[in-house]
Amino acid sequence: MSDRPSNRADFAAPPWRQLLGEFRVLPELAQYWLHPKAEAVPQGQGQPILLIPGYGAGGGYLRPLQRRLAAAGFAAEDWEQGINLGMTGKVKAALADRVQQLHDRDACKVALVGWSLGGVFVREMARHQPDLISHVFALGSPISHDPNGNNLATLFNLMNPGKEVDADMAAFRRREQAPPVPCTAIYSKTDGIVNWRCAQELAAANTENVCVSGTHFGLPMNQTVAQIIAQRVQQVQSRK
Repeated sequence: MSDRPSNRADFAAPPWRQLLGEFRVLPELAQYWLHPKAEAVPQGQGQPILLIPGYGAGGGYLRPLQRRLAAAGFAAEDWEQGINLGMTGKVKAALADRVQQLHDRDACKVALVGWSLGGVFVREMARHQPDLISHVFALGSPISHDPNGNNLATLFNLMNPGKEVDADMAAFRRREQAPPVPCTAIYSKTDGIVNWRCAQELAAANTENVCVSGTHFGLPMNQTVAQIIAQRVQQVQSRK
């Protein structure tokens, strides 16, 4: 469960030493290439899973997770929108169409997986198409408590000189509440990009928070993440 510490410093962006710890993604990547098939991943029955990358990344960055889920029998799909440069009207419409297509193709609700800012996107997609969505997974995503509790703004400014990040608190508070579908937030306490408390869902009947070991950038290649997603998708399907 997620709680709200009274000390606002608890929601601060991860310190620089923790940010530098993200270089540990290199051995995590090596571990993936040594063991590309995750152990004990529950087997799927072709359930569609749509994966959304974080800001500045393309679908290829989620390929390790996509391959592991596909190997386990799930229909894991790339978002097919190239590099994620933000949720424009065009991208929003394309993703809505993609969800509808996958739902119609497989006659089955679609699970959404979003890494980093992609997790913010999938929660909003589920809010607008709840009847088509089976489950939402946010991996290391800035979804609660404080929109500034992360180093994403720093990275955005480095990539977009001259632009300012101005958090809309009213909009953030509206997004903070989970969409009306099962929602799982997967986070790491050693995440150097997003404060782990801010990567948790608020407590509700349809939410859960699961802690894993590793870096922010390593979540898409973390075999425990693949196991969690496969298990939850399987559980939702079995309850129908």
